[in-house]
Amino acid sequence: MNKIKKFWWAILIIVFLLVYGAVNYCRLPGSLENRAVVEISIPRGTSLNAFADSLQNKGIINHKALFLLWAKGCKFERSVPSGMFKVPVGLTIPQVIRYFRRAHPELISVTLIEGWPTKRILKRLSKRLHLNYHILDSLAGDSLFVRTFKIPAKDVTGYLLPDTYVFASGISEKEVLTFLIRKTLQLFKADSVRQRMKILGLNRHQILTLASIVEGEAILDRERPIIASVYLNRLRIGMRLQADPTIQFLLPDGPRRLRYRDLKIDSPYNTYLHKGLPPGPINNPGKKSIMAVLFAPKTKYLYFVAKGDGSHVFTRTAREHARAKRNLEKIRKRVYGY
Repeated sequence: MNKIKKFWWAILIIVFLLVYGAVNYCRLPGSLENRAVVEISIPRGTSLNAFADSLQNKGIINHKALFLLWAKGCKFERSVPSGMFKVPVGLTIPQVIRYFRRAHPELISVTLIEGWPTKRILKRLSKRLHLNYHILDSLAGDSLFVRTFKIPAKDVTGYLLPDTYVFASGISEKEVLTFLIRKTLQLFKADSVRQRMKILGLNRHQILTLASIVEGEAILDRERPIIASVYLNRLRIGMRLQADPTIQFLLPDGPRRLRYRDLKIDSPYNTYLHKGLPPGPINNPGKKSIMAVLFAPKTKYLYFVAKGDGSHVFTRTAREHARAKRNLEKIRKRVYGY
């Protein structure tokens, strides 16, 4: 009988020592040295097991099994976070769990430039937000995704509103594209904008298409509305737009100096060959170009030619346009010798 009691006491002591040792082991800090914080990125939808792997690989915890045991006991598997985090070094397992329960993901600033093509925007989003470029690219051309927003096109070009944004790390590819598209669509909900669309006789897609051409032409903000008025005047009288940016859009080696043969490229986007607007936007225009189209002043201009300093000379007739071109060529020869 005494032997049995001694046996069970021995078992209890061993169990106590094991539990005590495990608890204290959990309270030991991770193996990081000489660093105040360590950055860790947790994708959305990460499992508790994969989360523990990431923590161990980064040296934030020493023992995955003990972390999982503690985390499950705290029901942490229901609240695995996502995003980019800067974790203080030397935390115990309970402190690690407490940190991730309270921490907010890092905020990341992303600047998208007006007039960028869609693929360049996707590359910037991929790099800055640590997203999968191929998933972004696939979504941007997914007809089902595009139709969700009633976009009458094969992809989202023209609907990714350029600006500087701040995103929480951990945002998904679908979420960031949805955010940008909704930002664009929001511009068209104002009563003043809807009224102008009726006056112009253009729908949302057509406004964005023309705005993308203006974006490709304009350098100075003050000229955006005037350039828009030129194209609106041409549309009204059935004149070809003859917009160089639509040709640049078609060039695999562009942008570059246009050649005469470029103007003969067979494409519905070639506004030298076809009247009216091209099928869709050729880039992602900024708000200034969109508003320039919507609220363009009434002018009689039908032509403009670049001065070479970012500004343009605007004229009403072909004769005036030809004269302006000759004058600018004389100035160019006088200044540059050619």
